[in-house]
Amino acid sequence: MSITTGSRATGPRAGRFRLRKSLAQIEAETDSHGLKRSLGPLNLTMLGIGSTIGAGIYVMTGTAAANYAGPAILLSFLVAGLACVFTALSYGELASTMPVSGSAYTYAYASMGELAAWVVGWLLLLEYGISCAGVAAGFSGYATSLLHDFGVNLPAWCSTSFIQTIPAANGTMTLDIGHGLNLVGAFASVIVTVLLVIGVSESATVNSVIVVLKVSVLLVFVALGIKAIHPANWMPFIPANEGGFRYGVPGIFRAASVIFFAYVGFEAVSCASAEAKNPRRDVPIGIISSLAVCTVVYICVAAVMTGVVPYKQLGVADPLAIAVDAMGQPWLALFVKIGAVTGLCSVMLVLQYGQSRIFFTIARDGLLPRIFCVLHPRFRTPWLGTILLGIGVATATATLPIDIISDLVSLGTTVAFGIVCFTVIWQRNAIPDLKPPFPVPLGAIRIRGLWIGIVPSLGILFSFVMAGPLLIDMTRALLNHNPVPALLLLSYIALGAICYAGYGYRHSRLAKETAAARSLES
Repeated sequence: MSITTGSRATGPRAGRFRLRKSLAQIEAETDSHGLKRSLGPLNLTMLGIGSTIGAGIYVMTGTAAANYAGPAILLSFLVAGLACVFTALSYGELASTMPVSGSAYTYAYASMGELAAWVVGWLLLLEYGISCAGVAAGFSGYATSLLHDFGVNLPAWCSTSFIQTIPAANGTMTLDIGHGLNLVGAFASVIVTVLLVIGVSESATVNSVIVVLKVSVLLVFVALGIKAIHPANWMPFIPANEGGFRYGVPGIFRAASVIFFAYVGFEAVSCASAEAKNPRRDVPIGIISSLAVCTVVYICVAAVMTGVVPYKQLGVADPLAIAVDAMGQPWLALFVKIGAVTGLCSVMLVLQYGQSRIFFTIARDGLLPRIFCVLHPRFRTPWLGTILLGIGVATATATLPIDIISDLVSLGTTVAFGIVCFTVIWQRNAIPDLKPPFPVPLGAIRIRGLWIGIVPSLGILFSFVMAGPLLIDMTRALLNHNPVPALLLLSYIALGAICYAGYGYRHSRLAKETAAARSLES
């Protein structure tokens, strides 16, 4: 089941960028990674749920309903969920074929080569690392409110980021230097880092307990909220379009791109392949099961939320709390806040876990410093890399206004998802006799002998559907003299290019092995 790593490029530099790993190399790495295999299908499903149900349902659902879709947010969840289903099935096939850490990074290395792998790895840093800091900031808000309910009033400076965003009258976004440090969110990041250093099985146990608690909270909210629903709040189900992406059918798709952020994380299960007991079977189960559970929970919560409260009142930081107040259940408000705090903890746990394992794989390939792949002699975890990432997340949480880059996180995720789906098509054509343990369903069509899978093709299509509204809004913001989103995107791309050119290009393990093999042949 091996393929060559060589490239038919026209020049040495182009050939270098297109160097690919073979499946034989990936399988060899699977047997030598040194990580502890301790996760079963239930652990993996809980990891997926733990990384998915979090800031998206507690914050972004209300914002998307109030600003874009109205009650039709239910359709937005279906659109975003459908996009994730096709990607999840593609992840399932690839994870069963290449059961290693690294997720989409490893898959891109096998299909499109080293440069594409670096791009995907850099996008995954945006998805996992930056979004984890944003989740930590959300945790800070709920935790501060919860402590206030118990009579503990923290000073505002310790839950406010050092740099803040201020919307200007002309629609631009300005940055302001404040006098605070979000130490509450930073402290949560430190606790999560300690858990991950101790061990993945111990962290998975903590995560499973938290998942049960936060899902129970949401189910109680739904059960009690059904009685308080006012059907008039669902009328009209699709509000009339007010221009641009504000309501109507365009608003449904714009809301889908917003709440798509609520789904990022389910693929973190694939990052655990190297630590799964039976990755070829258990990882696909974990990915698909967690996505199914989260989609059902999201739709139920959104239906109750928009049925209890008029959708235009949900554009706040705590829409669930607004809905609970409207239900007239004071005790439930405390219950929801506890669920939010614990739920966001589990999201941070899995996001930092996924990022540390992706960096572990990239460092083993030589594209990042080796400190990210040094294993602890007792816990068998990449402890130094985990600590460095934890420090980075804590610093970003304490100082940066993470809220302004949520769209960038979704944009980076859609690109990574599209590459995953493309990798399935590439792999089936590169290795025609490949028999994946978990093949994507619905078959394929053949065009001039090329295998074009229906599921991965739909996954690529829906990735464009999710990315389109984000790019359009970013362009409109630029034309309206708000360059902040575009500048952030360009700066992040430039930083990734500098890191690869300054380190990864010169230290690539695959490039060194290929050069050594060619010198022996000559």
